[in-house]
Amino acid sequence: MWLTLLLVLASVFTIVPFVAVLVLAVSPESAPTIPRQLPDDVTLDNLTAVLSASSFLRWTLNSVLYSVVSVVIILLTAAMAGYAFARKRFPGSTALMWSFLATLMVPIQATLIPMFVLVSRLDGVNTFWGLIVPTLANSQAVFLMRQFIRELPDELFDAAKIDGAGEWTVFWRLVLPLTKPVLATLGIFVFLWHWNDFLWPLVIAQTDEMRTLTVGLSTLNAESVARARIMASAAISVVPCLIIFGVLQRYLVNSVATTGLKG
Repeated sequence: MWLTLLLVLASVFTIVPFVAVLVLAVSPESAPTIPRQLPDDVTLDNLTAVLSASSFLRWTLNSVLYSVVSVVIILLTAAMAGYAFARKRFPGSTALMWSFLATLMVPIQATLIPMFVLVSRLDGVNTFWGLIVPTLANSQAVFLMRQFIRELPDELFDAAKIDGAGEWTVFWRLVLPLTKPVLATLGIFVFLWHWNDFLWPLVIAQTDEMRTLTVGLSTLNAESVARARIMASAAISVVPCLIIFGVLQRYLVNSVATTGLKG
């Protein structure tokens, strides 16, 4: 009983800010900052104005490119590295894996300045490769892929070797299909991390054309844009996240349902 009540309260506290954003998004520009009730005059002018703004569309395109390219590359490289660490024995593999995990304890703020200096010397400021490449090293994704692949039955790999399958064949036709649940889970998290990323895009994208959606929305306050239009922009920015979660949800559910099962 108490646990259910606690979960309901937590859900309410989580949903209320999103409801407030939606209410302000369909409210007139003169609406109060904190809505206490539904507006008398519901309008879609804010959403229409946001969608017709060239800057917003450009920021959205930059965020989509930044997130999607990062997801594809990170999942592919993490799967390859996870397979190597899980199924191959080579000198220093354990030490190398622990070195990867040690990077999780280093905050991004500590590496921000050296990384920016390195990228700027390579003429990567205000470029897509300068925005994307420094964020591709994801040791957490490598670790999760390694743990998942280690739990796969050894008989599958032995059978593939008996059939004469090479390493690439084993990886593409055996490992990747079996790791769809964890790949989908990682895909959701990596997409959200990059879609909501603010600090690195703020530093590396120094022109309006290269800004991502999170950085672009933060500049609207300085430009004295109406609060209702800012909330409309924020509401629209959530839509891609909901789409990605909806598409990959069934893989995420399967991943949770099969946790702990082997063979």
